[in-house]
Amino acid sequence: MTDTESPKPAEPRLSASLVLVNSRNEILLVQRNPQATSFAGLHVFPGGNFDAKQDTSLGLTAIRETFEEAGLLLALSDTPSTLLDVDFTQAREAVHGGQTSFSTFLTNNNLRADVDALLPFTTWVTPPTVASRRFRTEFFVAFLKDSTSDGLSSGREEHLPTPDGGQEVIRTRFLRPESALDEFRTGKISLFPPQYYILETLRPILSGSTSTESQRNAVLMLSRAAFGRMVINPKSFRVNDGVDEAFVYEGDELRGGPKGRHHRMVVKRKGAPFSQMNLERNFDLFTQCPVEAHIPKL
Repeated sequence: MTDTESPKPAEPRLSASLVLVNSRNEILLVQRNPQATSFAGLHVFPGGNFDAKQDTSLGLTAIRETFEEAGLLLALSDTPSTLLDVDFTQAREAVHGGQTSFSTFLTNNNLRADVDALLPFTTWVTPPTVASRRFRTEFFVAFLKDSTSDGLSSGREEHLPTPDGGQEVIRTRFLRPESALDEFRTGKISLFPPQYYILETLRPILSGSTSTESQRNAVLMLSRAAFGRMVINPKSFRVNDGVDEAFVYEGDELRGGPKGRHHRMVVKRKGAPFSQMNLERNFDLFTQCPVEAHIPKL
């Protein structure tokens, strides 16, 4: 390779992320270790890379990674679980440290991952301009049961999220989408565009401090609509007469969409990876998601 040649972009690695909503319409966010190789110091939804040795689907990846990073488990059991908190913690550490597999832990405790509880909620592909670390991440939404609900053996709010000891995550907490966005705007937390996009999408739906059936149905409808299957391949453009930088998504007028259609994130980079973000999206998510956004463009 000559000095004038650019390195070939890496192939995107398959990964999954879980947007976990509790009964108070709060979403689980984890803060990555500042020394992490990916998303250092940022607030993200729990998730990680697909592991072909133990994951049979990206949904299972999302559940396993949430268990490892935050200590919350979406799992079902045909019989009442006898899993004690101390065993739960030890198993989590063993799975995270590679001493045992996630499937072995589930089998030994008569559990099965509740993959059916996961609602597809867009897929994002890192732009090819990022040469070294690229991801193809499928996002899912799931709703936690409250402590009086049946069905989930460990996916209830009696198990509060806890960090993994700093290996990857140094902080875990539930935040309302609006509160998380406010903290980003005031510089208290850092986000990447996919997380901002999803939080902003859920913000008007998850209003109020109590999760309602109509709100959960709205998220379900959005997941089952074209939006849930949308594959987003950002492209960078200069906008507003060249003043601003924007990640422009499928369906935007700059990507061949109808004149006046905006589907973009206008960003500013100063200090943090992104100091400001503003989502411009002027179409109905339930009925007007661009068809071309479902076609993978790696």
